[in-house]
Amino acid sequence: MEMLSNMGLASGAPGADGAGTLGAGLALLMDELAYGVVVIRTDGRLLHANQAARHELERRRVLGLRQHAVAACNAEDTVILHDAVARAAAGKRSMITLAGEGPSLTLVVLPLNSEGTTRSHCAALLFARATVCDSLMLGFFARSHGLTRTEEQVLDILCQGYSAPDIAAQLSVAVSTVRSHVRSLCAKTRSSGVRELVNRVAVLPPVGPALWREPMH
Repeated sequence: MEMLSNMGLASGAPGADGAGTLGAGLALLMDELAYGVVVIRTDGRLLHANQAARHELERRRVLGLRQHAVAACNAEDTVILHDAVARAAAGKRSMITLAGEGPSLTLVVLPLNSEGTTRSHCAALLFARATVCDSLMLGFFARSHGLTRTEEQVLDILCQGYSAPDIAAQLSVAVSTVRSHVRSLCAKTRSSGVRELVNRVAVLPPVGPALWREPMH
């Protein structure tokens, strides 16, 4: 992350005036989000990236930096991203999926235009969350409902879309044991079933892990 930090894209210190303090506070808040947020000019030049976005850009898996501009990592994605940013310049929103070199990345491209104008010189890229719920918030949820470590583990796997037999295979336990944990989870969280339980976890505040704020090697 050294290159991004050197460009002044890390969270800044609060300024002396109110606007500077508010701006720095918003940057710090964005760094806590579990999904990436990038602000670019419509020519692609990077203006700001929060911690989650910087983490993704440094990986150069789907998106990266090229001459201080956000760029896709393959030719097909380059065309898709360029067209979406062009639509943002015309004041239109879009959702795109970039294939990259590994797991795909879905993002929304939003125009950032001033009130009363139809053209935009800046755009925001909002990245999809990597998981239904980050481990940090899952841990908060587990502690607030008195879940055991095993119950938290079962809940985590449930949120990944696995069934009771799948979970039993992963944990090397009987299916009946997993179902017992699920009943306990629903009772402790006062959920009517697995669907409601997973939905409750899915809508928890999107707070990212502290790992993003540690130096990357």
